[in-house]
Amino acid sequence: MDDEFEVLIIGAGPAGISAAIALARAGVEVVVLERGEYPGAKNVYGGIMFTHQLLKLLPDCLDEAPFERKVTRRRFGALAGDREVALDVKVGHWRDKPYNHTMTALRGRSDRWFAEQAEAEGAQVFAGCMVSELIVEDGRVVGVKVKPGDDEMRAKVVISGEGAQAFLARQVGLMAPRLPQRHMITNVKEVIGLPKEKIEDRFLLEDGEGVAMEYFGEPVKGLFGMGFVYTNEESVSIGLGLTVHDLMTSKETLNDHLEYFKNLPTIRKLIEGGESLEYAAHMIPEYGYNHVPKLSMPGLLLVGDTAGFVNGSLYHEGTNLAMGSGLMAAETIIEAKEAGHDIGSAEALVPYRQKLENSFVLKDMKKFRKAPDFFNNKPHILRDYPPNVTQWIEDYFTISETPKSEVERNIVNKVKKDIGLFRLVKDMIGVGRSVR
Repeated sequence: MDDEFEVLIIGAGPAGISAAIALARAGVEVVVLERGEYPGAKNVYGGIMFTHQLLKLLPDCLDEAPFERKVTRRRFGALAGDREVALDVKVGHWRDKPYNHTMTALRGRSDRWFAEQAEAEGAQVFAGCMVSELIVEDGRVVGVKVKPGDDEMRAKVVISGEGAQAFLARQVGLMAPRLPQRHMITNVKEVIGLPKEKIEDRFLLEDGEGVAMEYFGEPVKGLFGMGFVYTNEESVSIGLGLTVHDLMTSKETLNDHLEYFKNLPTIRKLIEGGESLEYAAHMIPEYGYNHVPKLSMPGLLLVGDTAGFVNGSLYHEGTNLAMGSGLMAAETIIEAKEAGHDIGSAEALVPYRQKLENSFVLKDMKKFRKAPDFFNNKPHILRDYPPNVTQWIEDYFTISETPKSEVERNIVNKVKKDIGLFRLVKDMIGVGRSVR
C-alpha cells in the first residue's frame, strides 16, 4: 500500500470508523489502522450502544447490525446487604424502532461489522497495526510509525481514536503526561452465558427486550463508581467501575471487587448457574468538561475516548459521543478540503472544537461538568447515603404494631444520628448544583 494518504485514523472503534465512513463518502482517501487482529478484538466493552449518531450514517442498520437486545428498561439502584431501593424505568414504545436509540452490544462483534461498513464505502482498514509514535515535523503531525517494523506512513491529517490511555496524545503534549487517577475509571467486566429463555424469565423480559441495571453503594463498597448488569441475547455482561485512585487505596484487586458484587443477594440470583465466557478490564476516561484536553494541533485531531468524551452522569453515554466526535472531525476536514485549504493546517482544524461545543457532545458534558469533581471531593455521598437511605426506607415500610407516627419520628431521629439534618440539606443542594 501507499505510504502517503489524505487522512490516517488510529483505532477502529466507533469514533474512528464513524469518521472513516463520512470521509470515504466525501471522496477523501482514508486509512484506518487497528492494533487488534480485527476491529473489536481489543475491546472488552459489553454494554450499551447508543445509536442516534450511528443512524445518521446508516439509517437502516438496526435490522442487520449484530446488536444483542433493545433496551426497554433502565434500572438505577442502591444496594446495601439484602436491601435494594431502585428507580425502574420501563417504556412500552421503546420496543419500537429506533428502540430509544439504546441497544446492548458485544463490541467484538459490532465493531467488526461497523468496520465492514467503512470498507464498503471505500475506506481501507488494516488490522494488526500498532501505531507506536506520531511523526512531528516543524510542530505539525505528518504521519505515524507503525509496528512491527516502525514503518512510516504519512498523511495530511491524523485522527487519533487510540483509546482511553491516549499515549500518542500525551507524546505530543496535548494532554498531561500522567493519567488523572481520580478521573480515570478502571472497568472490569465478565460475560456470563445463560440460556435466552432463562434471561428473559429472570429479568422479566419479552423476546428481544433487554435491561440495563446500574447499582451504587455496596456493589463498590461505597467508593466512587458503580456496578452494572446488562442483558445480551444469550449472556449477561456484569461488572463494575472504580476510579484508579479508589481502586489503589482500597488495597483490593478488581477481581476481588467483582466477586463481591456478584455474590450480593440481589445479583447472585440473576447469574446463578451461568457459565463464565469472557473476563477482561479496560479504562474509561471520565474527565468531565472541565478537564477536556486540547483537541487538536496542526495535522492531528483527537476523538472518542482519547479526548475523554464520556458523559459521566446517570446517562453514562460514551459510544454516541464517540461517534459524534468522529463525524465532526470528518466534517471539519471535508469542509476544509472543499474550501481548497490545507486540510492539516491549524486554521483548517480550529472549527472542530466549536462544532463540538455547538453539539450535544460538549453541551451535555458541560451541563454535568461539576459532577466528577463534586463526587470525588465528597466521598461520603456514595459511602454513607446508600446504606442509610435503604435502612430508612426499610423501616418506613416494615409492618408492625408500632404506630406510624412513631415510625416516622424514629426515622427522623435516625436521619439526625446517621447524617444530620443540616448536612443532609447541604448535601442535597450540592448534588443538585453538580448537575445544573
